[in-house]
Amino acid sequence: MQKIVIIGAGFIGGVHAQASANSEMLELTAICDTNEKVGTEAAKKFGCAFYSDAEKMLSEVEADIVDICVPTFLHKRNILLAVKHGKHIVCEKPITLTLEDMDEILDAVKKAGVQFMVAQVIRFWPEYVAIKKMYDNGDFGDVKMVYANRLAQHPNWTQWHKDPLNSGGGLFDLHLHDIDAVSFMFGQVERVYAVGWQSETGCYNHVVTTLTFKNGVRAVVEGAFDMTENYPFTMSFRLVGETKTAEYSMTAGFNLEDIASSRRDLFIFKNGKSPMKADIDVSEDAYQTELDYFAQCVEKGEALTVITPGQSREVIRIMLAIRESIKTGRVIAL
Repeated sequence: MQKIVIIGAGFIGGVHAQASANSEMLELTAICDTNEKVGTEAAKKFGCAFYSDAEKMLSEVEADIVDICVPTFLHKRNILLAVKHGKHIVCEKPITLTLEDMDEILDAVKKAGVQFMVAQVIRFWPEYVAIKKMYDNGDFGDVKMVYANRLAQHPNWTQWHKDPLNSGGGLFDLHLHDIDAVSFMFGQVERVYAVGWQSETGCYNHVVTTLTFKNGVRAVVEGAFDMTENYPFTMSFRLVGETKTAEYSMTAGFNLEDIASSRRDLFIFKNGKSPMKADIDVSEDAYQTELDYFAQCVEKGEALTVITPGQSREVIRIMLAIRESIKTGRVIAL
């Protein structure tokens, strides 16, 4: 069993804390947050220690893994702190907004000899895992088109998301999920073209990107962070092949805190056969699956394969190309 501490007790920190508490591979030993009220309540709920200072926590608490769930602009600082203490690190996405910072992080974790994973939860989401398995098995034949979307109201629990320098807006915080998902499925991107709507604060909060992959697959991906009031959190993924189509859809309440009451369906369509609903265990917690996977790699000393640091760097490179395409109106080759 790996001992884990969490830095950040906000929405996603609470999700990770619950996943850690439910895991048989992890023991949550402490939670750190500069908001003492939020942090102490979380620590009490999960029966662990509370710290308001991450340096003090890492100096005093026994831990194998540091789980970083703070706002994006605080990722690098806390990653380097965990590296200094020789801890293995899992960090929420987007890991950073620049390749320079990403390279500094990757260099630091490599020199320290610690495991490092970006928490791209869609790679562990059961429906996406099932579609990727079908694709890898060649079930679809030639792929005609791929479409994915992720539509949400703006988070109401924070203000930092509205600052493009701190969060990257909907482009980096939301759209990145599906860009990572299609990269996970189809490999290296050859070129991108994107259009986007920019908010009054400078964030690109509604983006549509077309991607062409080196293997010839083409995808259209839409992400929106400023949907109309009362619009439910929605995500979908459709892969249209020569012999089979897979279509996943999920509708929840306001963003993902209402995931327990969401409607989730993965349907498979094949020529000459009736549509079939895939048998997927929707009770599986993808956040726990990703943390268990990381804990297993740490415990066994195995290299990450589902998501590697190099793949996470490539996703940032794609996101920067998308932003350049929006700004210039040009197709950007990678």
